[in-house]
Amino acid sequence: MATKTPSPTKSSKAAAAWAERERLVSNGSAAYTHLVLDRALNSKAWDVDGKEYVDFAGGIGALNVGHCHPKVVAALREQAGKLLHTSFHVAAYESYLEVCRRLIGVTPGPGAKKAILFNSGSEAIENAVKFARAYTKRKGVIAFDNCFHGRTLLCLALDGKHKPLRQGFGPAPAEIYHSRFPHAYRPPLGVKPEQLTEHCLEALERFFLIENSPEDTAAIIVEPVQGEGGFVPPTPGFLKGLRKICDKHGIVLIIDEVQSGFGRTGELFAIEHDGVAPDLMVVGKSLCAGMPLSGVVGRAEILDAAATGAIGGTYGGNPMSCAAALAVFEIFKEEKLVEAGRRVGEKVRKRFDALRDKHDFVGDSRGVGAMRALELVTDKKSKTPLPAARVKEILQSCADRGLIIIKAGPQDNVLRTLMPLTIPDADLSRGLDVLEEVLEGFKP
Repeated sequence: MATKTPSPTKSSKAAAAWAERERLVSNGSAAYTHLVLDRALNSKAWDVDGKEYVDFAGGIGALNVGHCHPKVVAALREQAGKLLHTSFHVAAYESYLEVCRRLIGVTPGPGAKKAILFNSGSEAIENAVKFARAYTKRKGVIAFDNCFHGRTLLCLALDGKHKPLRQGFGPAPAEIYHSRFPHAYRPPLGVKPEQLTEHCLEALERFFLIENSPEDTAAIIVEPVQGEGGFVPPTPGFLKGLRKICDKHGIVLIIDEVQSGFGRTGELFAIEHDGVAPDLMVVGKSLCAGMPLSGVVGRAEILDAAATGAIGGTYGGNPMSCAAALAVFEIFKEEKLVEAGRRVGEKVRKRFDALRDKHDFVGDSRGVGAMRALELVTDKKSKTPLPAARVKEILQSCADRGLIIIKAGPQDNVLRTLMPLTIPDADLSRGLDVLEEVLEGFKP
């Protein structure tokens, strides 16, 4: 078992810095923990008081190659002395082209492809919708309940959760709709888990009769494993069913791999588990080891549908971020991180399944590869979500003992793992031991 790391005292640097955060930073900025970090390396981090932590959050999934990987740091140092910024719209540079070439080469699906780079996952999602609308000459976009695609205004409209994401921000962009996602642990009343795929696909077809016709629908956007919604994999056949519906009606299928991509699920992209080819795929987060970079990659005719000058941004595909991304591609190859996603995921699965079987307040253990979660409930029979305040207690207890772990889910009652895929076995075991120790002592 890991030794307990004491909470920050009132005289600590972390406590003083946190007080400054509350004084200077908007209250709208979320906070999973009250930690104030000074440095990090691979799967460990140290706060401003020098206390050590194992990191199971990984920058919310942006650090699959770990904190400050030496190859990424070297690439950034070299690039900083050559070209910091020019804007790709002013003058092209080879690193941008090479990132696009790499993305096109690894994206599933046949046919000619193109790519374009942006700054954030939200920005890439918005532009994927714009591409789909330009290509189809239609307006409607369908997302799913409990999904998460970002925090800009269009993305908020796509997100399948109202409070607090959309609350108080006025009218949402039009022509955004939602259908049901097949959540095996929480199926609709009277629907058995084995019936969920058919039920949800039928709900989508019914939607076309009532809400918006397929002829007016530009795109369906879906996470191959829901992220902020609680690390929920779809039931078997659902994604293939979406592919068939899109093919039938000429709808663009947008796959959001921002959190699930780059080895997290034991394949380079989570959609590969289902053998489904996206029309457009959105990538970000671990594409570039924590630097700001995202992209849309997919069918060339869709990416060419927008008018010249209609898509862009000053910093998209910044040379520094591209340098980091190219280093990430090499790290994945040299260190076999897709395989690491499977190995790490299997170790976490075994420990999480054991915790589910042991504790009545651990309702579900689920996920794919190293994208794994525990859903916490008051008891297994009712499946009532454990109150968010009690989940915060667990997160704080983990931090007190040296583990950074974060929550997810529409009721904030899911613990999720996004540790670097480069995590040493000793750090993985230590983090899992801390979580087990905390849950052992928890009284729901």
